[in-house]
Amino acid sequence: MRAKKYVQSLTLDTPLNEGHRTSRGILPEYDGIAEVWFESEEDLMEAMSSPEGQKLSAALLEDEEKFIDQTQSSGFIVQEDEL
Repeated sequence: MRAKKYVQSLTLDTPLNEGHRTSRGILPEYDGIAEVWFESEEDLMEAMSSPEGQKLSAALLEDEEKFIDQTQSSGFIVQEDEL
């Protein structure tokens, strides 16, 4: 799918998460996050609009529905900004 990098980060079971949440009054954490890296937004759009990308996207969604509650999840496109 032309992705250049895929990263899964799973939430740690640690008192630090509870302390962080409590001190800021924020919502509970997710089980983790997944990042899919592309060279550019244009590259992502080209990959997803190809017949192969659409087929793979449908297969991924079917698989994700087995272990992800999409109604309780979030997804978004970002740009890395190194400071």
